[in-house]
Amino acid sequence: MFTVRSANFEDAEYIANVHVSSWKSTYKELLDEKDLSNITYENRKTLWETILKIQKENQCTFVMEKKDDGKIVGFVSGGPERTKNFHYDGEIYSIYLTDEYQKMGLGTQLLQTFVKEMKEIGYQSILVWVLTQNPSSRFYERFEAQPVGTEKVTIGKGTYQETAYGWENIEDLLKKIEG
Repeated sequence: MFTVRSANFEDAEYIANVHVSSWKSTYKELLDEKDLSNITYENRKTLWETILKIQKENQCTFVMEKKDDGKIVGFVSGGPERTKNFHYDGEIYSIYLTDEYQKMGLGTQLLQTFVKEMKEIGYQSILVWVLTQNPSSRFYERFEAQPVGTEKVTIGKGTYQETAYGWENIEDLLKKIEG
């Protein structure tokens, strides 16, 4: 069994592990190896320590952990939409599960917890950026996310295209998740 809870500073190293392992497995066919190797445990651990130390009021991070041993197998993080180029007020910054725990409904649980919290904070809509060629975009499409724009992103020394998917109404998204 699994549980979702708010992340705390002590989770930074475990979130970093999930982030790096998921990133490398998800993007191994989509990114140049040199660009993929720029994502290291050390820089992700520092990133997550910084994020979890600050804990801004209008942002949230949740972890998915196994009840029996407390192992963190996934996480979701987000807050205000960062580009200000869209009419969405909230954004999923990252959502990842380790390979062995994908396709078990855990991503949906993470998303549901995140969306409920974002609604509670006062967000009305949500955006998420996905590498355009990432087959994981089907996860968002399953909940009727609509593509709303594209942009180029630099990862390492490579340039890649991302697609923004959005839900204009957080209430509608929650209904879709809850089925």
